[in-house]
Amino acid sequence: MTQHQVPDETAPPPTPATHQLTLRFSSTGRGARLARHLAVQQLTEWTGLPHDSEPARTVALVTAELASNAIRHGSVPGRDFRLSLLLLPHGLRIEVTDTRPERLPPHPAAPPPPADATSGRGLLLVQAYADRWGCTAHDAYTKTVWAEVRHTPPPRPAGRRPAATAGH
Repeated sequence: MTQHQVPDETAPPPTPATHQLTLRFSSTGRGARLARHLAVQQLTEWTGLPHDSEPARTVALVTAELASNAIRHGSVPGRDFRLSLLLLPHGLRIEVTDTRPERLPPHPAAPPPPADATSGRGLLLVQAYADRWGCTAHDAYTKTVWAEVRHTPPPRPAGRRPAATAGH
C-alpha cells in the first residue's frame, strides 16, 4: 500500500511507538551509511531479529534509499538530515527529514523514469519493499519521507494452518 500525503488534520493519530530514536546525520554518503547501519542495529536490538533476517535487510534498503534521497534532493549546504525510528506493534517506521519541503517526491502514479535513466528508481524500491510510505511537509522548513516495514509475519486468516515443513 502506498501513501503520498501532505499535512492532513483529519487523519487519525499514528499508532503509538513502543520505542523511538531520533538522530541527526551529516548530508554525506558517510551519514547515509551510518543511518542505514543504525536502523538495522536498532531493529535487531528492539525485536531480537538477526541482522541477516528479511526485515533487517528490508530496513537497510529502505533506510539507504530515504537517506540517499534526502542527501541528493533535499539538502541545503551545511544542513543535516534527521533519522527517526519508531517501533510500532506491527513494524518499524523509518522517517527521514530534510530541509527542502518544496522538493516533494514524485507522486506514486507518476510515470517511471526512462529505461536508460541512471537514477530515479529509489522510491520504486521503497514502494516495493515497504508496507506503506508517504511524505509529509511539516512546516516551511522541513519535510519527512517515511516508510513502514513489517517486522512480524502478517496475520493468517482464521482457520488456516501454516504449511508443513519438510522433514517433519
